[in-house]
Amino acid sequence: MMHMTFYWGRSVTILFDSWQTNSWPGYFLSLLALFLFGAFYQYMEERRLRLKLLSVAKPPPSSAAETPLLNKLSGRRFGPYQLAGSVLFGVNSAIGYFLMLAVMSFNAGVFIAVVVGLAAGYLAFRGGDEEVVVVDNPCACA
Repeated sequence: MMHMTFYWGRSVTILFDSWQTNSWPGYFLSLLALFLFGAFYQYMEERRLRLKLLSVAKPPPSSAAETPLLNKLSGRRFGPYQLAGSVLFGVNSAIGYFLMLAVMSFNAGVFIAVVVGLAAGYLAFRGGDEEVVVVDNPCACA
């Protein structure tokens, strides 16, 4: 039976029927794996953003809002940086959905492991002193 509220316990099924924990060592190894997946997600996101910064070959037009959509698409060149960025985006999206589905097991330990892994990964890989601003969300208009 699937839980529909948060619960504590070592008996949990994570994503697959074959990934079940019934003992404390198995549970803690699963939490460690999820922690590492969360940190790896942040690492991959940092790599993707760095690659995106490298791929910017020319400055944007004077006003990106004034450039028609067709001009943006027709003048766009797809090179190795864009292809690699697309692959990294796909991998990172898959890892993100994987983590979301793991959290949907509603086990509190799984939730904490994923959130702490994401926070530790952010601190380790993306929490530097550098001023890097990349607006990758088309809905983020300022």
